[in-house]
Amino acid sequence: MTHATPRPTAASRIAREYTTIAAMIRVYCRAHHRTEAAPCEACRQLLDYADRRLDTCPFQEDKPVCNKCTVHCYSKGMRERVRAVMRFSGPRMLYRHPWLALRHLLDTRRPAPELQRSRTSKKPAQTPAGLAGSNTRDDGASPQAPRRAP
Repeated sequence: MTHATPRPTAASRIAREYTTIAAMIRVYCRAHHRTEAAPCEACRQLLDYADRRLDTCPFQEDKPVCNKCTVHCYSKGMRERVRAVMRFSGPRMLYRHPWLALRHLLDTRRPAPELQRSRTSKKPAQTPAGLAGSNTRDDGASPQAPRRAP
């Protein structure tokens, strides 16, 4: 496994995510693909993909658990594969990796942060009030609303 960015410190939230997804994939691969030492090629590819997604996660240390995240960074096919792994491995994590499972359950209680928009995002263009096609009158009312007598 090669990683583009250095691994975070062991105490960080994102490092726990790396460890948890790796453990879940190992549990799944051992049961479904009968591997012992290392995950099979397909599971290794899934783990590498998950690692790349965690490396580029916009939330990093504020990252919620994946099913509560507001940003879906996995492609549709990979998302289905990870769901299958999590569905199978989740209950088994309580026996194989109880501390990781407990921390993951506690992480599900974290609120999902909203993604901050970049400062270079485009705002809708505003038309000056006097131009044709404008939806407001001089007094700010919509053009369809009748004017009231003072």
